[in-house]
Amino acid sequence: MAQYFAIHPQNPQPRLLAKAAEIVREGGIVVFPTDSCYAIGCHLGDKTPIERIRAIRGVDDRHHFTLMCRDLSEIAHYARVDNAQYRLLKNTTPGSYTFILEGTKELPRRVLHPKRKTIGLRVPDNVIAQSLLVELGEPLLTSTLLLPGEELPLNDGEEILERLDAQVDLVLDGGACGIEPTTVVDLTGGAPALVRAGRGDPAPFGLERP
Repeated sequence: MAQYFAIHPQNPQPRLLAKAAEIVREGGIVVFPTDSCYAIGCHLGDKTPIERIRAIRGVDDRHHFTLMCRDLSEIAHYARVDNAQYRLLKNTTPGSYTFILEGTKELPRRVLHPKRKTIGLRVPDNVIAQSLLVELGEPLLTSTLLLPGEELPLNDGEEILERLDAQVDLVLDGGACGIEPTTVVDLTGGAPALVRAGRGDPAPFGLERP
């Protein structure tokens, strides 16, 4: 059974954050709110919870996970970022964007796209997500909490607990946070490419919504 913490959206309780980080370090799966919608995440270095998340989401190894980072410097540690990419990231983080970038050797191969060796990265603009990342001291490997066959992500902590009680280890309920996923921008080519139009405005990348 999953643990359930009702956590304050603006002043997250340090005791609960510390326990959440401990659960992640021990290989647990946590569900938590972000600036777009609820995410499901685990420790970067553990293979088993990654496979568990793939099973929950109903996705294969071609699905891009998102490495959720505290700040831009952490992104630059796990992805190859040139000067032009850095300027774009600096102007749009934190925010509701996921960036597709080439991963560095700091990342396990199993979390990279098998052919392109890329990964999605983001810096959330959400107090709970940021506080959890700070407490953990490293990024979280995450995915949108969108279940197989459903069009919209789950957005109610109690419903999440009811439906995923046997599949996750912790639900951090910070209240409703939205149901629109991040805007995904591929920065690996010569110019930014819009992969998915979501909550973030694509205009800073010279892109328009379809």
